[in-house]
Amino acid sequence: MNSSELDVAESVLDLIGNTPMVRLPRVGAGLSCPVLAKLETTNPGGSSKDRPAVTMIDEAEKAGLLKPGGTIIEPTSGNTGVGLAIVAAQRGYNCIFVMTDKVSSEKVSLLEAYGAEVVVCPVAVDPDDPRSYYSTAERLVNEVPDAYRPNQYHNQANPQAHYESTGPEIWQQTGGRVTHFVAGAGTGGTITGVGKFLKEQRSTVQIIAADPTNSVYSGGNGRPYLVEGVGEDFWPDTYDPKVVDLAIAVSDAESFAMAHRVTKEEGILIGGSGGTAVAAALRVAEGLSSEDLVVVLIPDSGRGYLSKVFDKEWMANMGFTHQEGLTVADLIGVKLQDNLALPYVAPQTTVRDAIEIMRAHGLSHVPVAKGEMPIAAAEVLGSVSEDSLREKSFEATGILDRSVEELMDPPLPIIGIGETVGAAVQKIERSPVVLVLDSGKPRTLLERAELLQTISGDTEVQEK
Repeated sequence: MNSSELDVAESVLDLIGNTPMVRLPRVGAGLSCPVLAKLETTNPGGSSKDRPAVTMIDEAEKAGLLKPGGTIIEPTSGNTGVGLAIVAAQRGYNCIFVMTDKVSSEKVSLLEAYGAEVVVCPVAVDPDDPRSYYSTAERLVNEVPDAYRPNQYHNQANPQAHYESTGPEIWQQTGGRVTHFVAGAGTGGTITGVGKFLKEQRSTVQIIAADPTNSVYSGGNGRPYLVEGVGEDFWPDTYDPKVVDLAIAVSDAESFAMAHRVTKEEGILIGGSGGTAVAAALRVAEGLSSEDLVVVLIPDSGRGYLSKVFDKEWMANMGFTHQEGLTVADLIGVKLQDNLALPYVAPQTTVRDAIEIMRAHGLSHVPVAKGEMPIAAAEVLGSVSEDSLREKSFEATGILDRSVEELMDPPLPIIGIGETVGAAVQKIERSPVVLVLDSGKPRTLLERAELLQTISGDTEVQEK
């Protein structure tokens, strides 16, 4: 057989792009406007990030910024790391990736499978904190010889990749009929690059950012949310706000519910950020006609989220699902009406003040968390109790004026608001206090004595 007869790519990098598009007839049922999904899951690395990964390295090589045998260092939620690891494997580079502890464990394992080194950092710290994954990546770049950081949040090769490939593909696949493009904004590279190209073809095309609630793109302050790989807590240089016509905020709960719905109804396994994008796309399509055409970009597969979004126990513990029978919500319903404020202390609170707060609320334990209510699960850093602080006072003097961050214990066990009373009893047997989560947000504390009293029928909740 002659080589000319083979329809074979010379390298896995040649398989990046030209991803398919598919209708979403079931989740879009009842809508006059068609909704099409651009499936970036068929890229070799399984996500849209393959595109900027190869473009950023191409540009770095041209500029002499990456030497043969050098090390690629990048902070990433996983997908960009996979794309860079694929390029590195083909071209003989080493990789070190810095991730937050919010990402799923399988993403860490995946990058390690490609031979990369992974450094995990806390998510609940400010971007300029030395422990943040941005700061850690910068430190490593200065420490590791022949290191190069693509810096996807500031590298204009990122949106360039989507301007040169993703945008033209969407225009060609829809025959120029696309009227609305919806995508999540993380680095902003996808929505900026695609949006710029589409608007150059027809200025009336609407570009919509699907954004996690609390992310800066939709007016939030960037405080933690649970959806991975989308949204931000700062404004990247790779995001061009002039290109985006509208940003739609989508909650964690709606994102995860939509990811499950698309997976079950359409047979397309998508992740939480894909759920965010589809949820926003359906909102956009509700007000449109059959003459319009919505394209939503699905950035990656749900395979990277099996230990979270598609794990029944995780979803229950985080308070996203509700089980049958008597649940924690039934037990604490009256309490939530009477006391909507969750007692907690900030990391810089003194031990003296923390003890006063516990006594004022009649509590033996309180969480240590940063931020204002409503706080997110990722903002809970630990816990303190009177008994533990008393024991530590015997070991060291003057602890009353020290911060709780120096002396705190691990976070309290969690239980979802929709979990059964039986599950609550099991957890309360191992801890005198548990933290109740509702849609990923700490809602209240449930104490052992309170639970047992409620179950015995002595409280207002049980009487009702």
